[in-house]
Amino acid sequence: MKAIAINKYGSVDVLEYIDVEKPLVTSDRLLVKISASSVNPIDWKIRKGMLRVLTGNKFPMVLGFDVAGEVVEVGDRVTDFKPGDPIYAYLDPIPGGAYAEYTAVSPQVACLKPTNLTYEQAAAVPLAATTALQALRDKAEIKKGQKVLINGASGGVGVFAVQIAKAYQAEVTGVCSNKNIELVKSLGADKVIDYKQQDFTKETEKYDIIFDAVSNREFSECKDNLLPQGIYIKLLPSFDILVQGFLTLFTSKKAKLFFAKANSKDLTYLKDLIETGKVKSIVDRTYPLSEVAEAHRYSESGRAVGKIVIKVADEKIE
Repeated sequence: MKAIAINKYGSVDVLEYIDVEKPLVTSDRLLVKISASSVNPIDWKIRKGMLRVLTGNKFPMVLGFDVAGEVVEVGDRVTDFKPGDPIYAYLDPIPGGAYAEYTAVSPQVACLKPTNLTYEQAAAVPLAATTALQALRDKAEIKKGQKVLINGASGGVGVFAVQIAKAYQAEVTGVCSNKNIELVKSLGADKVIDYKQQDFTKETEKYDIIFDAVSNREFSECKDNLLPQGIYIKLLPSFDILVQGFLTLFTSKKAKLFFAKANSKDLTYLKDLIETGKVKSIVDRTYPLSEVAEAHRYSESGRAVGKIVIKVADEKIE
């Protein structure tokens, strides 16, 4: 089968469009014919070798965590899925394996695809939406009526965070560039700040939750914008968050570093939000599998609005 793999760490030039063996289906796995995947920043961080302490040096390495496609075979211990089922999944563990025509998937990280999304739209959801959901619901314990600020509200995680926070009936402020203000408003944000014109950390407004979805601010900058029991959440480690995360164990305001965990239960919850119209998938650009390098370049530019999707196969026509 065709896949995009790396045989060493480096620039986009190390991404190769090659033939690899199709995965074998073990008793507890699904074989999925992938229709679409997507690019997340963690993909190119792995490619660059920034996470080699986790990924090691076993090559070739097929990247990608988001899968949307059709089940073509199931192991004899799989009871929740059957051949022909349209699914979406958040592959685990690192490095994923979604930049390919087929992948073997654990039922514990898969769910039937939302019926109102195409495969390409569905591929934009798993990692980013799971991250937003778990950060807000589990880490921040979001509640109705709370004031929530989403920094990076038009990005891959941010677009889902705005919508999920609104689904929890929070009062949402989004931070993005001027060109994305209308989009963020359309997702339900009650207020939108253009970061090029206004620095939210210099304002007097205070929030119950500050979710730094792009991880370009620090708790030390944001703590004065938190209410007394407020929580700041960041997705990337830094010296500040590691130190402050420990120090705030003893204070009312909390600084927390967060990493998402794939599971089918949360994909099912997100499926319900999507099918009831509370959350929608935002796709910026779509690239064919053979052009993943270009998709990485665009992701690294920081200009993407919502998600960058990789089209692996044509949609099935019923």
